[in-house]
Amino acid sequence: MQWNRSNAIGLARAACSFCNGQGTRIVRGKEDPCDCVFRAVFRACFNRFRECAALGSHANTVSYDPSSGPDGRRVYSRKREEYMADFDLISKRVLSGREYKIFRYHYLLGADCNLCSRQLKITRGEFFHLVYKIQERLGRAFAETQPYGLYPLREYFGGVVERYRPALATAPEEPRISRRRIRPEVAMGSMRELQRIA
Repeated sequence: MQWNRSNAIGLARAACSFCNGQGTRIVRGKEDPCDCVFRAVFRACFNRFRECAALGSHANTVSYDPSSGPDGRRVYSRKREEYMADFDLISKRVLSGREYKIFRYHYLLGADCNLCSRQLKITRGEFFHLVYKIQERLGRAFAETQPYGLYPLREYFGGVVERYRPALATAPEEPRISRRRIRPEVAMGSMRELQRIA
């Protein structure tokens, strides 16, 4: 996802003390989305994950989606199961061992802050600090994963299909001519073989 001010301002928290509700801030001389934007992306993706998990017991339909390619074929997919698997796999890839353990206990298994703090032997302040850090890192990862991120959700669940665009035709490269000389005995041997074949 390409970040700009119009993308970020809709996700920004109005009371954010860092961006003042603008969604972007200057970091190292460059405009970058605020952390409140990444937390909003994480919450949107997590809410969709919970919806998919709640509907897991019901029969899921198989979608028949167009795929971009030279043939214009279609593929079968189970979008809900794929989304839940991608959500978990991106989380495992991005988070460290300790952060993933907190993510698993708190978000996937539904443990509250007291149980997580007691189980992981950390204070409540440390727990909430790590939770905010996890939300920011995963929100960025969900939005910026290439070529297909989890966010925006409408694109993941089949909203936009990019057409296959073949590369521009270029003139074929001319074969390179070898500049080395052919030895006479090699040339004569190949002439004899040609005569024998004919």
